[in-house]
Amino acid sequence: MLELGGIIILGILAQWFAWKFKIPAILPLILIGLLVGPIYAEFFSDDSSKWIEPVWNGKKGLFPGEALYHFVSLAISIILFEGGLTLKRDEVKNVGPVITKLITLGSAITFFGAGIVAHYTFNLSWELSFLFAGLIIVTGPTVITPILRNIPLKKDVSTVLKWEGILIDPIGALVAVLVFEFISVGGGGGFTKTALVEFGKILLFGTTFGFTFAHALAFAINKKLIPHYLLNVVSLSTVLLVFVESEIFAHESGLLAVVVMGMVLANSKLENLKELLYFKESLSVLLISILFILLAANINMEDLLLLYNWKTAILFAVVVFIIRPIAVFLSTSGSKLKFNEKLFISWVGPRGIVAAGIASLFGGKLIKQGVEGAEYITPLVFMIVLGTVLLNATTARLFARIVGVFLKNSEGILIIGASRLSRLVGRYLSQNGRHVVMVDSNQNNINKSKSIGLEAISANVYSDSLEDNIELSDVGVLLALTGNPEINKYAINKFKKQFGENGSYRLVSHEEMNSPEVQAEELFSHSHDYNSLMDIVDRFPSLNEADVDSNEQLSELLQDITDQKDSVALFIKKSDGDIIIYSPKDIDSITVNEGCQLVYVGKPLDFEKQLKEEA
Repeated sequence: MLELGGIIILGILAQWFAWKFKIPAILPLILIGLLVGPIYAEFFSDDSSKWIEPVWNGKKGLFPGEALYHFVSLAISIILFEGGLTLKRDEVKNVGPVITKLITLGSAITFFGAGIVAHYTFNLSWELSFLFAGLIIVTGPTVITPILRNIPLKKDVSTVLKWEGILIDPIGALVAVLVFEFISVGGGGGFTKTALVEFGKILLFGTTFGFTFAHALAFAINKKLIPHYLLNVVSLSTVLLVFVESEIFAHESGLLAVVVMGMVLANSKLENLKELLYFKESLSVLLISILFILLAANINMEDLLLLYNWKTAILFAVVVFIIRPIAVFLSTSGSKLKFNEKLFISWVGPRGIVAAGIASLFGGKLIKQGVEGAEYITPLVFMIVLGTVLLNATTARLFARIVGVFLKNSEGILIIGASRLSRLVGRYLSQNGRHVVMVDSNQNNINKSKSIGLEAISANVYSDSLEDNIELSDVGVLLALTGNPEINKYAINKFKKQFGENGSYRLVSHEEMNSPEVQAEELFSHSHDYNSLMDIVDRFPSLNEADVDSNEQLSELLQDITDQKDSVALFIKKSDGDIIIYSPKDIDSITVNEGCQLVYVGKPLDFEKQLKEEA
């Protein structure tokens, strides 16, 4: 009881520690696991026993026999299913060919390169060398996300890293499963007819079970055959059922089945997908916390001593500083990414839970099968995982500054609310070179935003999902444009530190209209709230541009707009194309010269030439 409770408590404390100090949770989790496992046994225990013993050894331990490996398998299946739920076809299409090359050509380069290096440095058999190589293909999103979350980068760079991490997890797992099957079925003899048959069974049953059960679950949910309070637990049990049944028909096909199941559900018309994803995310956090501590604690000191030589440093250096850059530069050749952006992507390649979990699972099985050299698999993979996480967590921000991909000015704009007014504002800003992201909990508004080419996220401002979104790393301006004043105020208070470093603004409420006190976060006008602005947009659904060549002319024009009451100033467009979001409180700090324009919505002014754009 003490051990089991201790794992959960220590795991959640490690997660909090990682959140507090903005580092990947995998780092404190592995360190805790090593501390309560081999380090405690070596330096603190009187009888060389671990404080937390994952496998029952006759005196103590949590899991007897094969139970630990079964638990690891089931936990990884849930984690991979949650990863599959995040894979949407429309989002993958927007990423471009770079991602496709990274997960195909890049994976192949890593696989063959790391396999060759492992063979010649540690004298492992070719089978074990390529099993190690297959395990380190993956770059987990749960590790990359905390690293990139606090580094302002161009959207293209952060998106490439995010999607590579998500898509490559199941690919690396599948490659490792296939190599493991070659070793187990082929008896170490390589390509045999039996092994090839097993490969076919893995692909057939994995894809069939995943596809079929995904559609069955989606049908049951959409037809209300499952009560709401049982939705999450039924979905969880279905994932476990798919994994176990697929394993029965084809050994090691369960991981592929759950990834396929997640991907199919993510791209189906499932009403409760977001709720299901939130539940699986929470469960994945708990499982990752338990798994890393268990797996790290299960390593013995003699396993760590196997790595205490110069060969380990050579293997790590070649994998991280030679093979990874070669894979990235070849995969990104011909793309629009700049040299420094490719260099940064090459630097950031931390491995995560899938690599560590499957390595522990397969390494233990091969040791029991008596495969020579199998004792190297788990510690070598853990060395790559811990080394890459430690390297990237401590140097990624500095390296981004050194190579020049660190955005000094975060000019992206986050708009809370995706109404007609927001879409009108967002479309203009996007057409003038600003990265704009719309956020709304109304799916209809999100769909309308996407239909006119805007990037839109379906999210609730009261959840933490926006704070964890690495695609918002370049956002520095926050606009709260919803029709609910309380939501606008809440969004400003919650997100202005993270997303409003260059300005955070909200619409005035009806009670604040025409108040003599200028609001610190006042946006566009102190005489128009959401309803009056929407009324103007309904009658005049286009933006107008009026030339202004001086501050005096700007003041006159703003006075005319104020007197007219059917128009509201939105932006000031500088002669160099830069867009300044208009707020009455900032008017004295704005310098206008020849070639500037005032952008406004509403009734066109009679004495100016206007450029109309449809909302």
